[in-house]
Amino acid sequence: MGVVLDVVCALITREESVLLCQRADGDHLAGWWEFPGGKVEEGESAADAVRREIEEELACLIEIMEKPVLPSVEHDYPDRSLRLQGFRSRLADCSPEPCALEHAAIDWVPFGDVEEVALAEADRKLWNAARGVIEGGTPVRDGEEG
Repeated sequence: MGVVLDVVCALITREESVLLCQRADGDHLAGWWEFPGGKVEEGESAADAVRREIEEELACLIEIMEKPVLPSVEHDYPDRSLRLQGFRSRLADCSPEPCALEHAAIDWVPFGDVEEVALAEADRKLWNAARGVIEGGTPVRDGEEG
Protein backbone atom coordinates (compact mmCIF):
# COMPACT_ATOMS: atom_id res chain seq x y z
CA MET A 1 0.00 0.00 0.00
CA GLY A 2 2.94 2.39 -0.22
CA VAL A 3 4.41 4.22 2.74
CA VAL A 4 4.11 2.58 6.15
CA LEU A 5 3.69 5.05 9.02
CA ASP A 6 5.76 4.37 12.13
CA VAL A 7 3.49 4.87 15.12
CA VAL A 8 4.18 4.38 18.82
CA CYS A 9 1.84 3.91 21.74
CA ALA A 10 2.01 3.45 25.49
CA LEU A 11 0.32 0.56 27.22
CA ILE A 12 0.11 2.41 30.54
CA THR A 13 -0.82 0.06 33.35
CA ARG A 14 -1.96 0.60 36.91
CA GLU A 15 -2.68 -2.39 39.12
CA GLU A 16 -4.70 -4.71 36.83
CA SER A 17 -5.89 -2.04 34.36
CA VAL A 18 -4.62 -0.37 31.19
CA LEU A 19 -5.34 3.20 30.07
CA LEU A 20 -7.41 3.47 26.88
CA CYS A 21 -8.36 6.63 24.99
CA GLN A 22 -11.38 7.21 22.76
CA ARG A 23 -10.61 9.00 19.48
CA ALA A 24 -12.35 12.36 19.13
CA ASP A 25 -14.88 13.36 16.47
CA GLY A 26 -13.12 14.42 13.29
CA ASP A 27 -10.14 12.11 13.90
CA HIS A 28 -9.30 9.07 11.78
CA LEU A 29 -11.30 6.22 13.40
CA ALA A 30 -13.39 8.65 15.50
CA GLY A 31 -15.17 6.93 18.39
CA TRP A 32 -12.84 3.92 18.47
CA TRP A 33 -10.61 3.28 21.48
CA GLU A 34 -6.83 3.09 21.33
CA PHE A 35 -3.65 3.10 23.33
CA PRO A 36 -2.38 6.70 23.50
CA GLY A 37 0.49 7.66 21.22
CA GLY A 38 1.24 8.95 17.75
CA LYS A 39 3.71 9.29 14.91
CA VAL A 40 7.47 9.26 15.33
CA GLU A 41 8.98 12.53 14.07
CA GLU A 42 12.12 12.62 11.94
CA GLY A 43 15.26 12.22 14.05
CA GLU A 44 13.26 11.14 17.12
CA SER A 45 13.66 7.78 18.84
CA ALA A 46 10.53 5.68 19.32
CA ALA A 47 10.85 5.95 23.12
CA ASP A 48 11.19 9.75 22.97
CA ALA A 49 8.21 9.92 20.61
CA VAL A 50 5.94 7.97 22.94
CA ARG A 51 6.95 10.11 25.94
CA ARG A 52 6.29 13.30 23.93
CA GLU A 53 2.94 12.08 22.64
CA ILE A 54 1.74 11.10 26.12
CA GLU A 55 2.71 14.49 27.52
CA GLU A 56 0.95 16.28 24.61
CA GLU A 57 -2.21 14.15 24.65
CA LEU A 58 -2.65 13.39 28.34
CA ALA A 59 -0.56 16.02 30.20
CA CYS A 60 1.21 13.31 32.17
CA LEU A 61 4.62 11.66 32.35
CA ILE A 62 5.39 7.98 31.91
CA GLU A 63 8.19 5.60 32.79
CA ILE A 64 8.85 2.96 30.14
CA MET A 65 9.42 -0.57 31.43
CA GLU A 66 12.13 -1.77 29.06
CA LYS A 67 11.94 -5.52 29.67
CA PRO A 68 10.38 -7.55 28.34
CA VAL A 69 10.16 -5.81 24.96
CA LEU A 70 6.67 -5.73 23.44
CA PRO A 71 6.15 -6.87 19.86
CA SER A 72 5.36 -4.42 17.09
CA VAL A 73 2.46 -5.08 14.73
CA GLU A 74 1.67 -3.97 11.21
CA HIS A 75 -1.83 -3.21 9.99
CA ASP A 76 -3.36 -2.03 6.73
CA TYR A 77 -6.38 0.27 7.01
CA PRO A 78 -8.19 1.13 3.75
CA ASP A 79 -6.47 4.54 3.61
CA ARG A 80 -3.12 3.89 5.31
CA SER A 81 -0.69 1.28 6.58
CA LEU A 82 1.09 1.48 9.89
CA ARG A 83 3.68 -0.22 12.03
CA LEU A 84 2.65 0.10 15.68
CA GLN A 85 5.26 -0.25 18.42
CA GLY A 86 3.88 -0.50 21.93
CA PHE A 87 5.77 0.44 25.08
CA ARG A 88 4.83 -1.11 28.40
CA SER A 89 4.75 1.80 30.83
CA ARG A 90 3.36 3.30 34.01
CA LEU A 91 2.75 6.80 35.26
CA ALA A 92 5.91 8.40 36.63
CA ASP A 93 5.90 9.00 40.39
CA CYS A 94 5.94 12.77 39.82
CA SER A 95 3.18 12.69 37.16
CA PRO A 96 -0.26 14.23 37.49
CA GLU A 97 -3.24 12.05 36.60
CA PRO A 98 -3.84 11.80 32.84
CA CYS A 99 -6.49 14.05 31.32
CA ALA A 100 -8.08 13.89 27.87
CA LEU A 101 -6.63 16.89 26.03
CA GLU A 102 -7.07 15.43 22.53
CA HIS A 103 -9.42 12.47 23.06
CA ALA A 104 -13.18 12.27 23.60
CA ALA A 105 -12.62 10.18 26.76
CA ILE A 106 -10.05 8.15 28.67
CA ASP A 107 -10.61 5.18 30.95
CA TRP A 108 -8.66 2.69 33.05
CA VAL A 109 -9.94 -0.64 31.72
CA PRO A 110 -9.37 -3.88 33.65
CA PHE A 111 -7.22 -6.31 31.64
CA GLY A 112 -10.07 -8.83 31.47
CA ASP A 113 -12.46 -6.24 29.98
CA VAL A 114 -10.25 -5.02 27.11
CA GLU A 115 -11.77 -7.66 24.81
CA GLU A 116 -15.17 -5.97 25.21
CA VAL A 117 -13.92 -2.50 24.16
CA ALA A 118 -14.25 -1.22 20.57
CA LEU A 119 -10.47 -1.06 20.04
CA ALA A 120 -9.07 0.13 16.72
CA GLU A 121 -7.91 -2.88 14.70
CA ALA A 122 -4.16 -2.17 14.96
CA ASP A 123 -4.48 -1.66 18.72
CA ARG A 124 -6.44 -4.92 19.01
CA LYS A 125 -3.62 -6.73 17.19
CA LEU A 126 -1.08 -5.19 19.56
CA TRP A 127 -3.12 -6.10 22.65
CA ASN A 128 -3.50 -9.69 21.45
CA ALA A 129 0.26 -9.93 20.82
CA ALA A 130 1.29 -8.25 24.09
CA ARG A 131 -1.38 -9.15 26.64
CA GLY A 132 0.56 -12.08 28.13
CA VAL A 133 3.44 -9.74 28.95
CA ILE A 134 1.14 -6.95 30.17
CA GLU A 135 -0.78 -9.34 32.41
CA GLY A 136 2.48 -10.63 33.90
CA GLY A 137 2.94 -13.62 31.63
CA THR A 138 5.96 -14.85 29.79
CA PRO A 139 8.32 -12.76 27.66
CA VAL A 140 7.34 -12.23 24.03
CA ARG A 141 10.44 -13.68 22.36
CA ASP A 142 12.16 -16.98 23.11
CA GLY A 143 15.39 -16.28 24.96
CA GLU A 144 14.33 -12.74 25.94
CA GLU A 145 15.00 -12.03 29.60
CA GLY A 146 12.02 -10.86 31.65
